[in-house]
Amino acid sequence: MSASLIPAGITVATRYLDLAGVASCALLGGAVARTAGLDLFGFLVVGIISGLGGGMIRDVLLQHGTPVALTDYAYLPTAVAGAVVVFLIKLSEESWTRLFTTLDAAVIGFWAVTGVNKTLAAGLGWLPAVLLGTVSAIGGGALRDVVLGRVPAVFGGNGLYATVAVAVAGTTVTCVYLGRPGLGVVLGILLALAFRHTAVRLGWTLPNSLDWQPRTAVAATLRHPIGSVTRRRKRPGTEEERPDPPEESS
Repeated sequence: MSASLIPAGITVATRYLDLAGVASCALLGGAVARTAGLDLFGFLVVGIISGLGGGMIRDVLLQHGTPVALTDYAYLPTAVAGAVVVFLIKLSEESWTRLFTTLDAAVIGFWAVTGVNKTLAAGLGWLPAVLLGTVSAIGGGALRDVVLGRVPAVFGGNGLYATVAVAVAGTTVTCVYLGRPGLGVVLGILLALAFRHTAVRLGWTLPNSLDWQPRTAVAATLRHPIGSVTRRRKRPGTEEERPDPPEESS
């Protein structure tokens, strides 16, 4: 994949989309910090991790120089500003809920598109572009949740969060390969907004794992690790199972 397929104009636009993603994700981090009841320092830490995390993961994986968040002085102030705005402005829970979904969709669009364009500009192919576009979109939120001791929302029950990121990245890559990178930027962001809002409103989620039952000793061990399974035995002449009695100490 040649970097020439990413025009200079798209490269410039990518920087602003990246900063828009930083601001949006920092706002999301601030909203989560408010829910957790953190102080101003907590707002700043969560906002910075949320706002810069995804992009830094992407840049480190690209190995294409120092992460841009450490070389472009606009990134850190943008993340700080996003967290401070949420700290200072009080909105109703209903308003925050609506705003959170919109910001979430915007982050997916901005960062998935940015991740794709930066990956292709670095000379990598379409598959790494989809992968890093997705990682860019979900990385900051996942780091934020880990820092706050929560299961990352991307792992389920979140309105197809990662699925939307993959769809946006795939759409952007397709448009670039068709020679329409500008269209890919517009379609990617619009797709993120429409797809994410629809998924949240209609409650779309991916299926959970099947509640399978172990039928072999190996399967039983995988389902119930050694030490967590209580051995049971049958009473003679009955079908009832009873746990082994505890051994008496000598």
